[in-house]
Amino acid sequence: MQASCPRLSRLRSRLARRLGLKALAGLVLVACLILAFGAVAGRVAFATWSFLVEGKVAVATTSAAVSMVAFALAWRGLGWLLSPAACPAGVRLPREAARSLHVMIDQMSQRFGGIPVDAVWIGGDMNAAILQRPRWGWIGPIETHLIIGLPLAHSVSRRQFCAILAHEFAHLACQRQRLDAWWGHLRAWWFRVLDRCIDGIPLLGRGFEWGFAGDLREALRLARLEEFEADAVAARVVGAQLVGEALVEVALKERFLSEDYWRKVMAQSRLQPEPSIRPYRDMGLGMMAGFRRPMPGLLDLRRWMAGDEEQAPGASFHPTVAERLRALRVRAAVSHGERKSVADACLAPLLPTLAWVFDRAWWEDSRLAWRGCYQLSRPD
Repeated sequence: MQASCPRLSRLRSRLARRLGLKALAGLVLVACLILAFGAVAGRVAFATWSFLVEGKVAVATTSAAVSMVAFALAWRGLGWLLSPAACPAGVRLPREAARSLHVMIDQMSQRFGGIPVDAVWIGGDMNAAILQRPRWGWIGPIETHLIIGLPLAHSVSRRQFCAILAHEFAHLACQRQRLDAWWGHLRAWWFRVLDRCIDGIPLLGRGFEWGFAGDLREALRLARLEEFEADAVAARVVGAQLVGEALVEVALKERFLSEDYWRKVMAQSRLQPEPSIRPYRDMGLGMMAGFRRPMPGLLDLRRWMAGDEEQAPGASFHPTVAERLRALRVRAAVSHGERKSVADACLAPLLPTLAWVFDRAWWEDSRLAWRGCYQLSRPD
């Protein structure tokens, strides 16, 4: 499966390869620095013993301090270099537990030449994503994980979910096969090490940040190109209009959740010590009761599109919805057809269990802030 725009595909491919090679060079540089710090620590430690034998206690003390600092830097750098790739977050979804959802994924996989997915996960975010990682953290065969956010599953119909799957499989088909998968792994590995170095050793980190600032900008550009390419390939498989419809639906529902639903959930913290609404348990009902779908062509939809355009260009790894719709050459439109979400259609028996898992995790993260807000709002 090739992208519908060969020029875009070639540009993206060259940029991905160049950044992958630079990432490899950065990792080698960090490894060399670790070896250098280790060698300094060993040599100075040996010299410290010689100074003690000669009775030079003050010099030996200074030498020992230098050795300890060099060893600490080498040890910390080694920890950063050997930190494994991120694991999928969420609940792994066995085929037996959600056969109809797996059938949809298998059917889309076949439309892209039978690209395998090693595991399907349900996450807590309003997103769908492909995560690839070596089997043993940073070495081994590349494994592919498909992560589907439970809020996303509550937001789209089966038909729209097919467009989302097509987009994710387009990422795999065009950008994450064979050597391209390893370029992606090397980039993620290098930026993970760079980020920890910037936070952990500010002086050295500032040097790395200055030296590789161009790579960070290029990585942002690459991520945007990948989104446009995946949209173009998905449009060839399921149709540009359906891809555009799914983009608008997800963006509208995401705005509803962030600006309406979650605000109402957190507003309870001013009145009661624990929530009566369980956000993930009640999300499907809240979506049905609270979301107001704009009519096609009405002012509120045009206003929303204008607000989407006001995002600062280059501020996100994803292009805006308006940019993506223009690239697809389709107009913003909302669906007024199928209302049943893919969560109700494919995950209904599992929804209570999944909601319990994510509600529990949410409460663990929110408990202190919630109770602090409740204490502050209580009258003296």
